[in-house]
Amino acid sequence: MSKVHVATQINGEVHEFLCEPEETLLQTLRDTLGMTGTKEGCGTGDCGACSVMLDGALVCSCLVLGVETSGKEIETIEGVAGEDGLHVLQQKFLEHAALQCGVCTPGFIIAAKALLEKNPDPTETEIRYWLAGNLCRCTGYDKIIRAVQDAAVTLRA
Repeated sequence: MSKVHVATQINGEVHEFLCEPEETLLQTLRDTLGMTGTKEGCGTGDCGACSVMLDGALVCSCLVLGVETSGKEIETIEGVAGEDGLHVLQQKFLEHAALQCGVCTPGFIIAAKALLEKNPDPTETEIRYWLAGNLCRCTGYDKIIRAVQDAAVTLRA
C-alpha cells in the first residue's frame, strides 16, 4: 500500500506527514515526527505510557492509527510545558519524586492533566480511578497521587 498524506494539529502547530495505513499514532509521533516524549510500554493499550489527548479525549496512541488523526487536534507531553517553563504537574512530579525510569511519566502527566482540566478538585479516589489505566513498575503510586493532589491545590490557587 502507498503512504497516506495526513494534516493534523499537534501541540497547537499544524503538521503534515506521510504514513503507512497500518502505522500507529505512536509510531508516527516517535518515528516520523521525532516526538519521542510519548513512550511505548506495552503496544496493546494496557499500560498508558503512550497516552495523548486526541480531540479532547485521552487515548492510547498505540491503539490509534496515524491516518485517523487527519484534521484532528493532538496534545502530547511535548506540549505540556509552557514558554515560562514546566507545567505545574511536571514540577510536582519532580518535587514529589513521582518518577524513576520515566517510561510511564509522560502518560501519567497527560492523564493527570486531562483529569484536572475536567475536575480541578478531585478526591484521592477519583485520582486513583482516573489514573488506573496507567501502570508504573518503579515508583508505586503514592508519590504520583500526592504529586497530582499537590498540583490540583496549586492550580486552584
